[in-house]
Amino acid sequence: MKESLSDKVAIVTGAAGGIGRVVVRGLLGEGAHVVALDVNPVTLDRLAGEFQGDGHADSFLAQVTDVADPVACEQAVDHARDRFGNVHILINNAGLGMGVVREEHMDDLVKTHEITPEMWKRIVDVNLSGAFYMTRVVIPHLLTQRWGRLINVTTSFFTMLRCGFNPYGSSKAGLEAMSSGHSKEFKGTGVTVNVVVPGGPTKTAMLPRQAAFDRDEALEPDVMVPPILWLCSQASDEVTGNRYVAGHWDANLPADAAAAAAAAPIGWPELAQNPVWPGGKPIEP
Repeated sequence: MKESLSDKVAIVTGAAGGIGRVVVRGLLGEGAHVVALDVNPVTLDRLAGEFQGDGHADSFLAQVTDVADPVACEQAVDHARDRFGNVHILINNAGLGMGVVREEHMDDLVKTHEITPEMWKRIVDVNLSGAFYMTRVVIPHLLTQRWGRLINVTTSFFTMLRCGFNPYGSSKAGLEAMSSGHSKEFKGTGVTVNVVVPGGPTKTAMLPRQAAFDRDEALEPDVMVPPILWLCSQASDEVTGNRYVAGHWDANLPADAAAAAAAAPIGWPELAQNPVWPGGKPIEP
């Protein structure tokens, strides 16, 4: 699959974090042009430095961007198109975890009274609204060219519903629901919408230095790369509306087989079958 994305331009949000960094490198390795967005200029500069002199400098653009700001999202997409001519792939990876409230949140679960309105708003603005703002700006270009990829990073259902994980869990549940709706809205347009999650605690800055489990047993961020690269490839042209648990992706299998083993529908479709609805059931477009 080497150089399989040589004609594609990908935007990755939260690009300087643990998952974003490996996804950027994976996309560049497949020949894509990558626009790396992150709110932290220091870590973003460090990421850019990794690609100086390794043959990727002309294919890489770093842009300090707060995805919680819709105007900044518009500017980032404009810069991407000015530099590389188009956009084909959006990976909504930017996220804030419970460490925004306090560091030891894994062992001493956060209580509702600890979450200030400012904390709540900031996490929801980045994790949910930011993905919407980026999607809203990118989607007209993807629809016009009748080819595109929207890949959203949510979290495990356990974390969404876990005690002490609001607003992180609820914001990711909202992103899961938005992904499901978008996959139906854009079906048949050439634009696919899928979710990729690690599947459990992952060795990123979101994972506290101290936790009740052995940190060495946590997932490596690299597990996210194979499913994301496959979803960006032409091999997945007809695949939409799925969520992939990267921890279940077996790299020893052919990609199609690994994808089948790691896939399930986005969200909770089994819970949406029997609404109390005038005339019977709502009709999906």
